[in-house]
Amino acid sequence: MPENLADLERAITELSERVEALRTTHTTYPDDAAGTAGAALAELGFAERLLRDCGSQLATLTGAGRNRRGTQHDDERVVLRAVFNELSIPVVLLDHLGYIRRINTIGAQHLGSSPGYLTGKPLSIFVDLRRRAAMRSWLATVLQGGEPASFDSRLARRGWAEDVHLTLSRLDVPTEPHPLVLVAMSPPLATSTAVGPAPLEAEVEDQVVVLAARRLDVLTRMTRLLLRSAGPGGEGRPLALDDAAALLADSYADWVVIDVCDLPDPDLARRAVVAGPEEGPQNKLVRSLDPMAAEIPREVLARGDSILSQLIEDEAMLGLDGDGVPVLSTLGAGSLLSVPLRGSRGVRGALTLIRRSNRGSFRLADLGLIEEIGEHIGLALPPRPGSA
Repeated sequence: MPENLADLERAITELSERVEALRTTHTTYPDDAAGTAGAALAELGFAERLLRDCGSQLATLTGAGRNRRGTQHDDERVVLRAVFNELSIPVVLLDHLGYIRRINTIGAQHLGSSPGYLTGKPLSIFVDLRRRAAMRSWLATVLQGGEPASFDSRLARRGWAEDVHLTLSRLDVPTEPHPLVLVAMSPPLATSTAVGPAPLEAEVEDQVVVLAARRLDVLTRMTRLLLRSAGPGGEGRPLALDDAAALLADSYADWVVIDVCDLPDPDLARRAVVAGPEEGPQNKLVRSLDPMAAEIPREVLARGDSILSQLIEDEAMLGLDGDGVPVLSTLGAGSLLSVPLRGSRGVRGALTLIRRSNRGSFRLADLGLIEEIGEHIGLALPPRPGSA
């Protein structure tokens, strides 16, 4: 391993050149992925040893700095941090709880944000719901056993999903009270065959003008639907919740769930409508759940407050199936929002929208639009039986 900073910098430069060559080869000859992946794993092992050496030197310099406070050691720490940030391999440093302590530049690009924003967040929220349990188990195994672990996983962030191969290594740093975990990312060893939403391109989802036009279109179509239900003089047919849910599911979400309170007691809410991509087992599963048995929509109905989860942290918030599996994981969900259906006499129900992990996350602008639509639907609902 390098004995000084000059050797370390030279090793990093050579590693970057080899990784770039592998990346080019993988792009040019995708059918030869097995050979490329094997070489990539070897480079990951080399990068791991380099980073371990960086960690040891940083620990030594930190201890020496407390006594000497020399500018030379400060300069070396700056160089080592720069080496970490400029590594051509996506690398994340986690604490013992799985929260991001440090992430290099290319790693932040893979997670779709900046290093400053990502620091302090759990890495698991950037992993597809179907892969989170495995990720947490591997993390615990590495922390407890000390042996590295490598496995395929999937990242999901801001409208795209990316299959990756993760290598986890435990780092014992003298200045840290708990061990750290180094996570290196590389292309998957094989094409993923797991069930779940396929990766999508994110360009359209990130265009502000397109998103604004889509919101306006949804609001306009919903307004027409509500006006048709009111009819001349307010004598039209009652609002068909199926139509409202189908409209939103057609262009704005993957699943739309409407729960209503026919009686003043919110504990008597019932699941009225579930609209999804197609009528299949997933729709039937969501329709069979008790609305009050999960955080959503129970909290929305009880408090009358909206909930926005741009990145879903609690997979169980929509409930569990008969085998105890979180429903959101079964749906491959990536983002969720739920708003009250507010009528003239309080909350009449809840409107919940779910997007898969390969679509853009719901944003504050989406929440404002759906809150307005929820209020309109609440006002269009027929009076409760027996209400004056």
